Amino acid sequence: MKTKYSILIIIVLFLIGCEKDGVPKGTPDCIERTIEGIKDDPIWNPPAKVFSYLYKGKVVYYIPQRCCDIPSILMDGECNIICSPDGGISGTGDGKCPDFFTSRSNEKLIWEDLRM
Repeated sequence: MKTKYSILIIIVLFLIGCEKDGVPKGTPDCIERTIEGIKDDPIWNPPAKVFSYLYKGKVVYYIPQRCCDIPSILMDGECNIICSPDGGISGTGDGKCPDFFTSRSNEKLIWEDLRM
């Protein structure tokens, strides 16, 4: 009986320590606040996602473009906007990081809006 409770406690602690509201542990607070802001919006079409990548030796966070001519956003870990790699009126972003899609690596899905 004691073993069952010990295992249950370990599982619960593991789950609590790994993720907060579906966001991986270690995600910068400002990225979590950005996600919370997206949750306050109506559902995007396509639904919102946040990815992390390694780009130019740093971890960056990418929010893909959404409907129509709205550009994507690439941010650093302090939520400073680096560029818009794609989207916008031209579909090619703001031109400030044209090598993002060919240079990025280590893709991780940080969060996906699963609301329906």
